[in-house]
Amino acid sequence: MSTMGIASAFSWTNSISTTIQFPQAHTQLIGGDSKRVTFWCVNANMDSASSPKESKMIVSVTGATGFVGKRLVQRLHADNHQIRVLTRSRSTAQSIFPVKEFPGIVIAEEPEWRNCIEGSTAVVNLAGTPISTRWSSEIKKDIKQSRIRVTSKVVELINNSKDDARPKVLISATAVGYYGTSETQVFDEKSPSGNDYLAEVCREWEAAALKVNKDVRLALIRIGVVLGKDGGALAKMIPLFMMFAGGPLGSGKQWFSWIHLDDLVDLIYEALSNPSYKGVINGTAPNPVRLGEMCEQLGSTLGRPSWLPVPEIALKAVLGEGASVVLDGQKVVPTKAKELGFSFKYRYIKDALKAIMS
Repeated sequence: MSTMGIASAFSWTNSISTTIQFPQAHTQLIGGDSKRVTFWCVNANMDSASSPKESKMIVSVTGATGFVGKRLVQRLHADNHQIRVLTRSRSTAQSIFPVKEFPGIVIAEEPEWRNCIEGSTAVVNLAGTPISTRWSSEIKKDIKQSRIRVTSKVVELINNSKDDARPKVLISATAVGYYGTSETQVFDEKSPSGNDYLAEVCREWEAAALKVNKDVRLALIRIGVVLGKDGGALAKMIPLFMMFAGGPLGSGKQWFSWIHLDDLVDLIYEALSNPSYKGVINGTAPNPVRLGEMCEQLGSTLGRPSWLPVPEIALKAVLGEGASVVLDGQKVVPTKAKELGFSFKYRYIKDALKAIMS
């Protein structure tokens, strides 16, 4: 189950001062009416020991309206950081981040991205078209190009920023699909890439991010299956269990490399400010499980059986080649995160599911 991931297969992310203004005004629509508010992007990269906000960040986020992005924005907002949502749909973003609940948030469509990225402390790139559909040649092209196009655009805008206004950090999502699939191998950040379609997508996705200016600290987060409330893999699995139809997909022997949503957001959050977080970092929990075990644990947590598997032939009939994202998997471990001392709240699938379902 290549985890670009299974979450998508079911439903399918220095001290600073903010006192220097740049001569760039932005206009933000409030609600659905014609009122406009003009705001100024500020330089987050100038040091000022006397600034009372020197620990605050200005963070531009792509994919902010997605499952991971929404939680990240909520966390940044709760800690009083400035957030710039880079979106393709202003109306969608405004419905998710209403100004009454997120005062000061900036929502920018693509023509405005340049002015938001310039002057940001950091950029978090989480955008990508979902892959939970029957693949055609056009769909496969869009799966790849949507990721490469947005990443390339973000990198271009960072690289073209003025030196004193260029973001210092880029956190760019990728996926554990990079490693290909195996029932026997264990993959960490030093493992080579696989040779299937999703591995190819991840390689080119990462290659686009690697073109960022060398003075920008880059962290590539290879994300596993993200588990949380109200989205991700569980949003589709839970209804099946509640109807007594839950069970593993295919053999159930494929590896399920997962991470709790809170841990992933914490990992991204730490990477924003900790200079040790750079290069490839696997965004997975320390204890991956086989899909059969995960389904057993979910069934136990819900008080429902997990005995009726979904046969491989049925998945292939619905998803065609796209069934590979749930029929194949990889055992991925977060060696780099552990070396960095990152503390996982949820190390075991049983504890993660109990917390989510409580």
